[in-house]
Amino acid sequence: MTTPPSLGARDMRGGGKVAARAKSPSPPPAPTTIPTTSWAPADRSEVPEIIGSLQEDYYNLCMEKSRKINSFVWHLLQEVDEEIEKGLEGIILNIPGNSRLMPAERITGEDFWILSRILKKNPHINGLDVRYNLMSDVGAYYAARLLQKQHKLIYLNLMFNDIGPEGGELIAKALHKNTTLKYLRMTGNKIENKGGMFFAAMLQINSSLEKLDLGDCDLGMQSVIAFATVLTQNQTIKGINLNRPILYGEQEEPTVHLGHMLKENHCLVALHMCKHNMKNCGIKQLCDALYLNRSLRYLDVSCNKITRDGMVCLADVLKSNTTLEVIDLSFNRIEDVGAKYLSETLASHNRSLKALSVVNNNIKGEGLVALSQSMKTNPILSNVYIWGNKFDEATCVAYSDLIQTGRLKPDNTDVEPFVVDGHVYLAEVSNGLKKHYYWRPTYGEVCSQSSNAGSILVPVGPDL
Repeated sequence: MTTPPSLGARDMRGGGKVAARAKSPSPPPAPTTIPTTSWAPADRSEVPEIIGSLQEDYYNLCMEKSRKINSFVWHLLQEVDEEIEKGLEGIILNIPGNSRLMPAERITGEDFWILSRILKKNPHINGLDVRYNLMSDVGAYYAARLLQKQHKLIYLNLMFNDIGPEGGELIAKALHKNTTLKYLRMTGNKIENKGGMFFAAMLQINSSLEKLDLGDCDLGMQSVIAFATVLTQNQTIKGINLNRPILYGEQEEPTVHLGHMLKENHCLVALHMCKHNMKNCGIKQLCDALYLNRSLRYLDVSCNKITRDGMVCLADVLKSNTTLEVIDLSFNRIEDVGAKYLSETLASHNRSLKALSVVNNNIKGEGLVALSQSMKTNPILSNVYIWGNKFDEATCVAYSDLIQTGRLKPDNTDVEPFVVDGHVYLAEVSNGLKKHYYWRPTYGEVCSQSSNAGSILVPVGPDL
């Protein structure tokens, strides 16, 4: 395998380039002599009592390699050991660098090397979540080695770890021969167009991966088109996130290719195209494909430039499409006219859509009331999200009535009615299709139905 990238290749703090990348990065010292500002207790009495094998292996390896013991990792391994002692299987080891429940000492690439050594043969752990740490390309090198040696791992979350194109290449190539990993999240790692091309090439070979998240990875037009091309043949990917690529031009070429892919692909269940600079022409390309597609159940086109004219196409396709169950139109500009187009279809034709988000769409009372009226005749539509639009009193009364009569459950919407001086108003509630996409709540369920309704209604493995 390729030697691990050097630490100087990327700025460990913000992910920006600090020097030109070498064509052939020089390897760091051999892992047994990785330089550190070591902390090693004089004796074991300075460390809490060891109660399980993972914790003991971690301690012994840190001592052997003169590595500082990460107290946050130490504590989490203790919890995992307790779960193993209870006989639990399929454990996901969560080591989030942004934990608010306890002080988190973020792990680096060398720290991950220690972790990979103790996890590679552990049969009890099948998931690893190391989001918001400082792994960089060095950690990606050891993650790639783990994917080659650990044959129980089905879930890996590396989001926001300062992994660049070189690290992306290493992980993608490791997946050429991996046959166990099903869910991979690379969100926020700037693998750029180069790294995206390696992942697209990987999907031509890999036959086990079911869900891939490359949102906020600075993908380019070339790599997005490559994914669209590969997915016309790939029969295993069920969910893919291509949010916020770096696109130039106004011709919406990626959307054209993704539309063609939807005509050919009959396995994809969830497609996320947030922040694609999509306009009405783009949504029309997708709608034309949805007349033929019979597998897609979750379509996310939030944070684009879709207006009321685009809703003419979407409303028309919903009259015949019977597979779409969740549509996210948040942060577009469909306004009253667009909302009315959708309402008419939902009231009289469509009986498959379960959730619709029109958050922040410049919709006023007329359009919002029309949506509420459609729910009275449509028994299937259960989740509606409307916050960020322009509420008048008629809107407040209409949604208050839906909630009070039980037609709209409080957990299935993002508003809650209250009364002041005899007038009904709506307050925001933290419910939605993907409220916990970037972060975990400090209390309550991690994957609660009210806050992450999209992945509950259309489950594609673990909620990435």
